[in-house]
Amino acid sequence: MLASPHQPLPRNAKIALALAVVAALVLAQRFGVFHQLSEPAQAARALAALGPWGYVAFIAAYAVLQPFGVPGTVFIMAAPLIWPWPIAFALSMTGTMAASVVGFSFTRLVARDWVRATIPPRFQRYDDALARRAFATVFLLRLVFWMPPVLHAFFGVSRVPFWTHFWASLAGYVVPIFVVSFFGQRAFDAMRSAPASVWIALGAVTVLVPLVVWAFRRHRARPA
Repeated sequence: MLASPHQPLPRNAKIALALAVVAALVLAQRFGVFHQLSEPAQAARALAALGPWGYVAFIAAYAVLQPFGVPGTVFIMAAPLIWPWPIAFALSMTGTMAASVVGFSFTRLVARDWVRATIPPRFQRYDDALARRAFATVFLLRLVFWMPPVLHAFFGVSRVPFWTHFWASLAGYVVPIFVVSFFGQRAFDAMRSAPASVWIALGAVTVLVPLVVWAFRRHRARPA
């Protein structure tokens, strides 16, 4: 069973924070933020138009919107399209950590009871591992799954302490975000210049690999 936090917020504070989140999401929808973030290239153009304020807008939008449904990959893929990779890496790390803290804290302090009932069963099995090896488990899950909102929520209702979650998440994010920040512009350039045959081959591999895995598992499951 997932553990509850030791010092939950008063009911009035929970309601106020929940309403603040709803208000932020409504305003984002009203001012077209979700439309601007519908794809990395479009988000990059919107942020580049803000000049130096783009740094602030990037981190603020990332921290507020990603924990509640906007994919974090939109932000970290947009960053290297705007800024040199060291700046893109620093901003992506800052925004990702801010979003992780917001998602973790909101769940732990405000929405614990509701979230506990909605965590997918595949994450439930990691709860015992978090109790025994919290840092290593958080690090591994962040390295593999990155920053989906459901993972923020899972850590928020788990036994893992806040600072263990913070430092393990930081360590888990470094490599994948560095890779995206460093190779992001190159990857987009390569995709734009790739011939149709490359896309056909990638599509074929995408279809064939799951089929091969399925056939292999089916073969192993047959009685001898």
